[in-house]
Amino acid sequence: PSSDCIAAEQQCLSDSTCNATYRILENCALAKTRLLPLDHDSRVRCLNAELDLGNSSLLHCRCHRRMKRQEHCLRIFWTVHSSMTDGYFNLETSPYENPANEEHWKTDYNKLAALLSGKDCSQLAGDATNPCLKATHVCNLSKKCVRLRTDYASTCTRGAGSEDTCDRRKCHRGLRNFFEKVPEEFTKRILFCPCQDELCGERRRKTIVPDCSFQYHTKPNCLWLLDSCLEDHICKSRLADFQQNCQPADMSPDGCSQHNHAACLQAYMGMIGTPMTPNYVSNSSVEISLWCTCESSGNQKEKCDQILGMFENNKCL
Repeated sequence: PSSDCIAAEQQCLSDSTCNATYRILENCALAKTRLLPLDHDSRVRCLNAELDLGNSSLLHCRCHRRMKRQEHCLRIFWTVHSSMTDGYFNLETSPYENPANEEHWKTDYNKLAALLSGKDCSQLAGDATNPCLKATHVCNLSKKCVRLRTDYASTCTRGAGSEDTCDRRKCHRGLRNFFEKVPEEFTKRILFCPCQDELCGERRRKTIVPDCSFQYHTKPNCLWLLDSCLEDHICKSRLADFQQNCQPADMSPDGCSQHNHAACLQAYMGMIGTPMTPNYVSNSSVEISLWCTCESSGNQKEKCDQILGMFENNKCL
């Protein structure tokens, strides 16, 4: 049975055999993080240590998207599964619990309706032509939504567009806080509001303050973006979640191998606030992309196109 990785680690460390195996895996993961080449014997020792965990709860543990010690939990997961990324960018499995198992992802529209019924809705009625503006006004009805939205907006706009560069790391952290801590009935409305005109589309595109969170002065190579992501436990985990839940399937009627568009959208939202933050590419369509290019990729052009294609040409997404 899957369990919280932090609890599973504590259980493992209290057992001398499991503890010794886990310490080997920690050294394997550390070598990989520092890009130190492992000789044949070391690689075999790492793989054997992973196999030695057998059916322990550590091997089957998972993390929750909104848990307090999320980074620590994800570090444990990737320590135990460090062989997954060995020279292959398709991460095999998500470290996160299935969204269906997480109660806080279930939208409470009754609560939202009660909020709206107690407010003056004349302002909302006037927003019919701009659903994104309406979504913002609905967010303003929630103290948590408006506080966390204001937090990331002020952090991400500081220095953006001027000669100073914004603090992208803080901006990303603010965005992750917003999408993790604010109920989905507010965040999904803001991010996926349906638009019929460019004014609405512009508001939707600027939801994540792209000048800071999305765009660099020049487009980096997508392989560099991937490398930055794989060095970060949160980004690597969100990418694994995205690949698992947004895996396209040409033969499937809905274009999705998992047949779950809601899980795919949640996984997409999880990518926002990471080094591989995606966004809408224009005000007049719902096409999205990463801010990167595959020019000058040399003999890795195919791999680079594959990374970009996960976002640009993904029928499931």
